[in-house]
Amino acid sequence: MFYEVHDTKVSLRIKAQPAASRNEFCEIYGDDAIKIRIKAPAVEGAANKELVKFLAKSFKVSKGDIVFKSGQNSKIKIVEFPRTEQFEAWLETI
Repeated sequence: MFYEVHDTKVSLRIKAQPAASRNEFCEIYGDDAIKIRIKAPAVEGAANKELVKFLAKSFKVSKGDIVFKSGQNSKIKIVEFPRTEQFEAWLETI
């Protein structure tokens, strides 16, 4: 499973694809990650910053609430953020 819910927090396993034409959620990558395309290139942390901005906007959380648990320098990342109604609604669309 590409996500875990712990009480009020969510951990999301992401396969990041930098330098895409737009920010968007894509398909499930393998069995344990969600692929997300990010506009910014993977240079000097630009893609990570854009990923945080995209997730914050998508799930209505502040950028400061999104924490990299692992993979900050990797294409496979685990991020944690507060559980929101927007996240729950997004899960139903997958």
